[in-house]
Amino acid sequence: MVSKRFLLKRLLLLVPVLFGVATLVFAILHLAPGDPARIIVGQRASAEQLQQVRTELGLNDPLWVQYVRFLTDAATFQFGDSYQIAKGTPVREVVSETLPVTIELALFGQFFGLALGIPLGVVSAVKQDTLTDHATRIGALTGISVPIYWSGPLLILFLSTYLGWFPASGRIGATIFLDNSWQLLGTELPLTGLVTVDTLLLGNVDAFLSAVTHLLLPSLVIGIYSMALISRMMRSSMLEVIRQDYIRTARAKGQGARITVLKHGFRNALIPVVTVVGIQFGSLLGGAVLTETVFGIAGIGTMLVEAIGATDYPLVQGTVLTFALLFTLVNLGVDVTYSYLDPRIEQ
Repeated sequence: MVSKRFLLKRLLLLVPVLFGVATLVFAILHLAPGDPARIIVGQRASAEQLQQVRTELGLNDPLWVQYVRFLTDAATFQFGDSYQIAKGTPVREVVSETLPVTIELALFGQFFGLALGIPLGVVSAVKQDTLTDHATRIGALTGISVPIYWSGPLLILFLSTYLGWFPASGRIGATIFLDNSWQLLGTELPLTGLVTVDTLLLGNVDAFLSAVTHLLLPSLVIGIYSMALISRMMRSSMLEVIRQDYIRTARAKGQGARITVLKHGFRNALIPVVTVVGIQFGSLLGGAVLTETVFGIAGIGTMLVEAIGATDYPLVQGTVLTFALLFTLVNLGVDVTYSYLDPRIEQ
């Protein structure tokens, strides 16, 4: 059981992290070339129009005033409207529409990574230096080495184009109406933005199956890389655990090998793996750009790249700080899981 003191301490540590990230984002964007006012009014605008926009945006204020205002806005997640990508739309709305897309993709990818990586790592450790171990290690190295921009089109070509098992792009079938407000089939029910969850909540089986089949292929692509890292870490951790004295003692008392590994070794071996899972999930959130591009999924990663290219400062600030918040929350979850797996960590 996780103590309240431990949880409160970890929550308080998030504050300086988010403050540092916000300061870094503010500094980088103000050092970057380009004038936000000029981007808004265009190149042919007069000097009076340019000056008016700069005054409205507060760009003529001293730097420390802009910094304090930025921190205040960041605390309430108010970054104004998008300049280019979604002109006139508040940044909070743009992020809230695209973030669930990437979260859903990352969750599916992490599920594949855990479902395949942990069992393969345990089997590889228990059967060390056997043919099974060698095959697992080769598969893990292959999964780490193959880039997404190559494996994605290859799987599309084989599983989608040649075999026809999965759709090649999108999140749901074209015959199923899904608008930007996530009102599926005309319903007024407020939904989450996760298309699989929404279709399931609405009880639409056909839409749910369509959403799942559309997500399986891109999730498998990013899950392969996650699986490779998790399986290698699980193997190394399990090898270290099964060589401990308490494991040999349990075996000497006549306990079966399977029970010894699963009951005594598995939980302790998970602690380093939890770190990899936490880092990987954060990486999947921020690094799903290639997968979203290959499979035509309009997530927050693709939107961030477009915002950077278009110098859409409010959108970049809001997206980066959203990523920072998610990373810190994932790290908090990792710390709590540590404490659950090994209560001595709290001490």
